[in-house]
Amino acid sequence: MPLYLGFLACNESGNPVPQSPEFKVEAPWNLGTEVPYEERNPFSKDKIELGRMLFYDPILSADNSISCGSCHLQSKAFSDGTALTKIGVSGNPLLRHSPSLINLAWMEGLFWDGGAKDLESLAFGPITHPDEMGLSLKEMEERLNAHAEYPDLFKKAFDVNEVRRVEVARALAQFQRTLISADSKYDQWKRKENGAVLDPLEKKGLGLYEKYCSSCHSTDLFTDNSYHNNGLNDDFSDKSHEFIFLGRFRISFDSSDMGAFKTPTLRNIMLTAPYMHDGRFSTIDEVLDHYSEGIKGSPYLDEKLQKDGKPIKFKFSPEDRKSLIAFLNSLTDQKFTTDPSISDPFAE
Repeated sequence: MPLYLGFLACNESGNPVPQSPEFKVEAPWNLGTEVPYEERNPFSKDKIELGRMLFYDPILSADNSISCGSCHLQSKAFSDGTALTKIGVSGNPLLRHSPSLINLAWMEGLFWDGGAKDLESLAFGPITHPDEMGLSLKEMEERLNAHAEYPDLFKKAFDVNEVRRVEVARALAQFQRTLISADSKYDQWKRKENGAVLDPLEKKGLGLYEKYCSSCHSTDLFTDNSYHNNGLNDDFSDKSHEFIFLGRFRISFDSSDMGAFKTPTLRNIMLTAPYMHDGRFSTIDEVLDHYSEGIKGSPYLDEKLQKDGKPIKFKFSPEDRKSLIAFLNSLTDQKFTTDPSISDPFAE
């Protein structure tokens, strides 16, 4: 659960913005203590609470049927438990798996291919996509301005006289930066809190993680914020749908990014199945199967996963698997999945 401290900010014209109260958000030291934010969008309680409402309000979808929270369930660490969801307004399956939303304030590049630079630029994609929420930004503004409560809430939070898309994005970004997970058994052990200890199996799993996984799932964020081709595919000839199957390449057009996707965090991984950008693996055992003997070779395979030009086969033993899974379970943060400050306000 984030910690809030008071301070004052100004609006874009340089005038003080009345808040109740302005504050910054802090996290435990193993994540970096103070939570990063965009200079143009300083934290405030009113902005965060407004973002929370918008995140869970189906008013942002064309037919008022789904919200951001429909595909990002708190009980599943803000993932959805579905490989390629069909819950969007069109009923068509999405082409990418809905990622978990965890510690986004520290993320550099968002979406599986890094197509969004920051949280402020992320929101408009899902809101306007015809297979997701399917709502035009103009209609979104009209709906919110005609609403009984939102104009006053935007006035209070941003000191604006009408609801504009820029403040919608900023409010959503503020709320998502408070989705901080840092209270797992591992965290308490790392910070020497509450007498937490890792048992022998978990400690062995930690050692295996450090040997095999930490080069990409690094630091206590458990991601390097980068993109890797991890050998899921060896055929990259399909250039349909705006190159969406080609990973980071569709953004950078750099051949070294072919088939490379964002490294997801390992935090709460036991709650966020299925796995990979297309949800192809239903269980963590299937993920370990892939790294044991399923990595496909290609000219674009990440160098960390090859030796002498051939894919590595980690060959995890049954005991290795048991230990790794025990350690991954220690990254589950139950407080994060039940914290009322980030839950659906309309369900209260």
